[in-house]
Amino acid sequence: EAEGDKKKKDKKKKKTGEKEEKEKKKGPSKATVKAMQEALAKMKEVEAGGAGETETGAGKTINTSCFRLEQERKEKKKQKEKERERLKKEGKLLTKAQREARARAEATLKMLQAQGVEVPSKDSVPKKKPVYGDKRRKKPNAQTPEGNTSEVTSPTSENSRACCHGDRVEESPHRGEAETTAPTQAAGSEEDEEEEDEEEDEEDEEEDDEEDEEESEDDEEEKESTVAAQGKRRAAKESEDESSESEDDDGRTKEDDCTTEAENLKNIDVDRLRAPVVCVLGHVDTGKTKILDKLRHTHVQDGEAGGITQQIGATNVPKETIEEQTKMVKNFDRENLKIPGMLIIDTPGHESFSNLRNRGSSLCDIAILVVDIMHGLEPQTLESINLLKEKKCPFIVALNKIDRLYDWKKSPDTDVVATLKKQKKNTKDEFDERAKAVIVEFAQQGLNAALFFENKDPRTFVSLVPTSAHSGDGMGNLIALLVELTQTMLARRLAHCDELRAQVMEVKALPGMGTTIDVILINGCLREGETIIVPGVEGPIVTQIRGLLLPPPLKELRVKSQYEKHKEVSTSQGVKILGKDLEKTLAGLPLLVAHREDEIPVLRDELVRELKQTLSSIKLEEKGVYVQASTLGSLEALLEFLRTSKVPYAGINIGPVHKKDVMKASTMLEHDPQYAVILAFDVKVERESQEMADSLGVRIFSAEIIYHLFDAFTKYREDYKKAKQDEFKHIAVFPVKLRILPQFIFNSRDPIVMGVTVEAGVLKQGTPLCVPSKGFVDIGVVTSIEVNHKSVDSAKKGQEICIKIEPIPGESPKMYGRHFEATDLLVSKITRASIDALKNWFRDEMQKSDWQLIMELKKTFEII
Repeated sequence: EAEGDKKKKDKKKKKTGEKEEKEKKKGPSKATVKAMQEALAKMKEVEAGGAGETETGAGKTINTSCFRLEQERKEKKKQKEKERERLKKEGKLLTKAQREARARAEATLKMLQAQGVEVPSKDSVPKKKPVYGDKRRKKPNAQTPEGNTSEVTSPTSENSRACCHGDRVEESPHRGEAETTAPTQAAGSEEDEEEEDEEEDEEDEEEDDEEDEEESEDDEEEKESTVAAQGKRRAAKESEDESSESEDDDGRTKEDDCTTEAENLKNIDVDRLRAPVVCVLGHVDTGKTKILDKLRHTHVQDGEAGGITQQIGATNVPKETIEEQTKMVKNFDRENLKIPGMLIIDTPGHESFSNLRNRGSSLCDIAILVVDIMHGLEPQTLESINLLKEKKCPFIVALNKIDRLYDWKKSPDTDVVATLKKQKKNTKDEFDERAKAVIVEFAQQGLNAALFFENKDPRTFVSLVPTSAHSGDGMGNLIALLVELTQTMLARRLAHCDELRAQVMEVKALPGMGTTIDVILINGCLREGETIIVPGVEGPIVTQIRGLLLPPPLKELRVKSQYEKHKEVSTSQGVKILGKDLEKTLAGLPLLVAHREDEIPVLRDELVRELKQTLSSIKLEEKGVYVQASTLGSLEALLEFLRTSKVPYAGINIGPVHKKDVMKASTMLEHDPQYAVILAFDVKVERESQEMADSLGVRIFSAEIIYHLFDAFTKYREDYKKAKQDEFKHIAVFPVKLRILPQFIFNSRDPIVMGVTVEAGVLKQGTPLCVPSKGFVDIGVVTSIEVNHKSVDSAKKGQEICIKIEPIPGESPKMYGRHFEATDLLVSKITRASIDALKNWFRDEMQKSDWQLIMELKKTFEII
């Protein structure tokens, strides 16, 4: 029995040895240490030679402890598997080889970035780790003693980590004892195994790492100290403090980002609200900018070219203005205004500017949809509604231009409900009729709508506010409703939060300041000197904030006014940022701030993904026009128009037209002269550039209104086409097939005058005719066509006409009855040159059936 017990104990010893061997890096848990100590005590008793009963008792105890240990081990394994899955997802599970690979990869990345190569996406980096691992694994293997010492020193770092957690201080001495009992040879043998089978070793190390993480992550609040301790442990293991820390930086940044974001989101303060971002959308000429002008008492709309908004403008409306504008509104609690103000974004309403509208609505908290009461819902209004539905953005409707109702008596200083009651019966009736019509149109779009004073359920019904931007009626009610809705329904969304949310709206070149970017700061804070990462045409741009400019309150961000410089800017502001290398910034994407050096690569990767989607939309052609615009927003709008008009563009640029732009555009003179054109929208054309363009033969069209530019270019294209058609009209031969009417032969020779039916194609004056059935004999050229005694230029399929055929100069005249008969078909004599001329300049005048006839005639004339 004693021998059996000894065998069991020997097995137990082996098991314990193996367990220690496996868990030597982190030391066993408290329960395991206790069990081991009990087993050791029992072993000593047995060796001393105690009574048989005692031995059996000890054996039983060991058996039970073995069973308990087995259970614990199984539990632990389950936990391990779960933990490993989680860590793998988070990307924290790294072996020694992977850490080394990460360091190598980072070095290569930095080198590539320095050379200006675009950084690949983050997901592709881990796949390369095993490859790098093979190259660098040999070095640590050669230094076995160092590996051994590192194994022994690991408990100290473990202890230091335990000290971080107050409740585990007692564990450390037991850990030290347990570690020293483990045979040092185990470490050496494991090093050998490493060389033989790398994959197994990687798994073991992953298990160890993961066990450490499992143990250390008992307390969520102490994540940061845990991460630091892991760094220290890894440093001890590789006896290279600096290298190991740099290797883990990337993973740590990721975790830090998550924790800081989580902390920021926890620190939401519902009592302290930020200013809501309000977006003004609607059809062209419904009065969007005019409504804003009324709010601000400014005249931006009068200063716009043609009164048309062509850029996004952001205005900050302070609390005082809100109080002042809403003083006439009944039942509005002005004393308890929670919001510090409003940031209002004005977007253009033209078709071409759909990209700007999209950009505005993507970052607003609530929108004002401006509808002209006289016209109802118009095309861009519908587009705006769909945008808002898509973005799930709440909105209210401003029924604008009520002052245009017949006999309207304006009263801007009273509540609009009272003003409506004061109106004459016919005015009131007209208002009710038009308002109902708008409500019906909204119903057709699948939206419930009601006048705001009749709306009992603002969550399901869209509120309509009658306004007049011209007279000022209803403006107070509009603001009051905005404030009420934002403070009640959007309180959670507007709660103050430190998590940064900012979006680049426009890129502009300003005299004396270089290229600046207009940014809408929704949440968080921007400070001078911070490192920002913005999306660029050729990849993310990393730069420092050199200056933060804010327009004075109630001034537009886009209007050239005296900007105020600030060291720090907080939530809901339209900010103009000065910095280096901002020329190639792309608008419409988020702006990110890197607080630490090691955050930059992570954030760059994030932007690279977003950039790929945006840049896929801007594709240049080999042949096409050259496009210049003042801002990226208007450039996108121009390109959108060109795309719909099927005008190719070969080059784009932002800023004034320089000589280099003219040179680039002049390359088209060799390929296709009609595209040797520069479309300059809202930019200056330098005198030297203009002179150079004139000498090279490049046309520059410049205009302040996008539509004028379109019209000028379209007219130029038409004129160019007409000139080319006149040039090629003698070469271009339209396909035609004629059947002779024998009863209408008026003259049989020089000139031949006879009646024919057009069987297929188009007959035009100047078309040469021949008879394929008589050996392709040329009978002459059609000089005039008559229908019902009236002269016409062309005849189409199915018409019966009279034609005059004159002989080709220098050839003997052909005679009807001798050279061809009534049964012969007459066809137009086409050539390769005539087909090419038709393709290039007369494509619009050709129909599908005409092209089919050309295919038929090509076979007849054997044209390749």
